[in-house]
Amino acid sequence: MPAGRSAPARLGGPLLVGAAAAGACAIVWVADPTTPGGLLPTCPTKSLLGIDCPGCGTLRTIYSLLGGDVMSALRFNALAVVALGFLLVAYATWTYGRIVNRRIVSWQHHRWAAAVTLGAVVVWFVLRIVPFEPFVALRV
Repeated sequence: MPAGRSAPARLGGPLLVGAAAAGACAIVWVADPTTPGGLLPTCPTKSLLGIDCPGCGTLRTIYSLLGGDVMSALRFNALAVVALGFLLVAYATWTYGRIVNRRIVSWQHHRWAAAVTLGAVVVWFVLRIVPFEPFVALRV
């Protein structure tokens, strides 16, 4: 990171990402993806193939978390809840690194992070489409 930049100048990126995330959350809150026939589009994988992709239910998960309903969020997409937790940690680490003007190594910098993430998504995808109990309950 450039040594001559002040802390407010270094926070431009995190502030922009935070504002974009807040704007996206505002859209999700206003559009209410839990209401059938709402403003938000349906999942193309669900529409075309009739199966739940790993991301199906993520907008409803975010909506539920914004309303403080963690159990509904987990029911809509448990992997998304875990992923959002990791993303919040990564964002906080990045922002802190910008404040102290150092690169802080976090989970996403490890060489195994991409492989573990891909593995978790593949396992979640398979669990969501397995047609017998208890995995049928993962569909919404």
